[in-house]
Amino acid sequence: GRVAIVPLADPGAARALTTASCDRVFAAAGHTLCLGSDQGIVSTYTAEVWRDVDHQTQNLPLTGVPSRARLSDDAKLAATTSFVSGDSYAAANFSTRTVVSEIGTDRSLDLETFRLIHQGRTIKPTDRNYWGVTFASDDDAFYVTVKFGGKTWLASGRLSTRTVQTIRSDAECPSLSPDGSRVAYKELGTRGPGDWRLAVLDIATGKEVSLTEQHSVDDQVEWLDDDQVLYGLPGQGSHAAETNVWVVPADGTGAPRLLIEKAWSPAVVR
Repeated sequence: GRVAIVPLADPGAARALTTASCDRVFAAAGHTLCLGSDQGIVSTYTAEVWRDVDHQTQNLPLTGVPSRARLSDDAKLAATTSFVSGDSYAAANFSTRTVVSEIGTDRSLDLETFRLIHQGRTIKPTDRNYWGVTFASDDDAFYVTVKFGGKTWLASGRLSTRTVQTIRSDAECPSLSPDGSRVAYKELGTRGPGDWRLAVLDIATGKEVSLTEQHSVDDQVEWLDDDQVLYGLPGQGSHAAETNVWVVPADGTGAPRLLIEKAWSPAVVR
């Protein structure tokens, strides 16, 4: 889990290894969000934000196994998701906690306290779970996954009004494009629980395109630019214990290609 850095112009170049170890990492605006775990006799979990890889600036709430990590473009907000029980989104029973924290203050918001609006009315399902936040550029709007009644939904939310509203079913782990016009996510494939395929939704038109990656992708993708998305995949055969970062066009054309070997949890520093 060592945090490493490669240049965008040459992602296959020798990587700069840092001293930091993370299960999940994200970076923006000179800040790095690191979710970590120590699997000792009693497991402990940490969420930390640094101004750079050697200078810790803030500890954030994290109550379980690290799952998803995001910063807003200006690094004023951090979102963390952890498994409180269970350790897979494919499991029948799991519970998550997703918290949005304001960097530089002790202010944090648990999304389960937000008002949930579904098909035009407020609902309060006791089994609701949220995960995979992605922020819009205004530091108010965001997208997130919410699950209740055995079904997952892509949802939009606003921090200012403490509301979340469902948009589209069977969509998980959203990631907003840099220009804010599209959102990428994984959706349930045809091979049952645990089979996820990548898709991109045009927010203005509501048109969805399926991407050409044929492997199941259990990841919250990252955008390389406005035209391509990044994601992690396990290796095959004798390399199944390894993970690699792949890239694929976001318009449903082209073929996936390997971008960075033996890597995971990519973040593009713009």
